[in-house]
Amino acid sequence: MSIHPIMQKLAAKLERTDLPNFNAGDTVRVQVKIKEGDKERLQAFEGIVIAKKLGPQGTFTVRKMSFGQGVERIFPFNSKVVDKVEKVRSYEVRRSKLFYLRALRGKAARLREVDTKAARAAAVQSQKTAAAV
Repeated sequence: MSIHPIMQKLAAKLERTDLPNFNAGDTVRVQVKIKEGDKERLQAFEGIVIAKKLGPQGTFTVRKMSFGQGVERIFPFNSKVVDKVEKVRSYEVRRSKLFYLRALRGKAARLREVDTKAARAAAVQSQKTAAAV
């Protein structure tokens, strides 16, 4: 089902461009605007992205453990409630939806971290050795 051209233009105008590129398996910190009375403050929600739906009304689901209880929140990409999204770390996953993490607890729920600093250092070292030869 396609979207009407006028709705496409409106969706393109409202689309956010300040969000970082993240995928399922990344740990993100979402700064959420909380309104209490006439005051507004930011509250951080940090967890693993377990699902991502693309499209004009795309969303991403973030899961965290809070006092031994699993908490999930679904955030729309283009929501004004989401102030900022920071990518904290990346994990190596082979699925686009990580719903199997819901059933796992403790050490069983660990994911293998992608060590981007070590990978960059190894690439620089290999370039230096290639230039020296």
